Amino acid sequence: MKKTKIVSFYLDITDLPTVIDSIFNRLANRKPGYVCVANVHMCMEAFDNPGYQKIIDNAAMTVPDGRPLVWTQKLLGHRNAGQVRGSDLMLNVCREAEKKKMPVGLCGGSVTALRGFQKFLGDRYPNLDIACAISPPFRKLTENEDETYVRQINESGVRILFVGLGCPKQEYWMAEHKDKVNCVMIGIGAAFDFFGGTQKEAPGVMQKTGTEWIFRFMSEPWRLWKRYLKHNPRFVYYFLKQLSSNK
Repeated sequence: MKKTKIVSFYLDITDLPTVIDSIFNRLANRKPGYVCVANVHMCMEAFDNPGYQKIIDNAAMTVPDGRPLVWTQKLLGHRNAGQVRGSDLMLNVCREAEKKKMPVGLCGGSVTALRGFQKFLGDRYPNLDIACAISPPFRKLTENEDETYVRQINESGVRILFVGLGCPKQEYWMAEHKDKVNCVMIGIGAAFDFFGGTQKEAPGVMQKTGTEWIFRFMSEPWRLWKRYLKHNPRFVYYFLKQLSSNK
């Protein structure tokens, strides 16, 4: 799969069907790894932290969740670049996993969100095998806790693990556990909260126009102000600088 550098990290030039095929080919060949679902926030976190950038670049795939990243790819001449929204990816992977009878696992979110998310998946994919669901504490895990979770994941037989710990925590966690768990991991951010009913997702028109961030900022300004008001202007500046140098 071809990649292009956007400001700080390498991003796959792809679309949703291609990513789904790649994930299930990896599963068929018993190749563990992790998939990063990228947005502007992740890009600028990688810009500020070379260690985090390395984690993103070492992923099996890094796909453009945020529409602005797709726009940047197109501006760099990749007209076939497509958006791979984390929620769309998760739902399609669950649908295929149900068909192929592949157990999935969930790691992240509050107990309430995880319970709601399991109900959502059960209603939508009644034959999907959710082999384990873990709501870890919102703090650094002890060594014993981490070992317990790893053992639970592996003993459950999970083939696909959805990790919803938020950026950048979930990418660090996936990289740290790449050689410990026997599955493909997909970082899905706030999807547990959206589908579990503890947070509202942006209206479709905002998702399509790349203004989803405004909805999220207005929903939680006290938590997200730094992410959007700091990172978004910097991203525009550094991308325009990259675009200018490319020309």
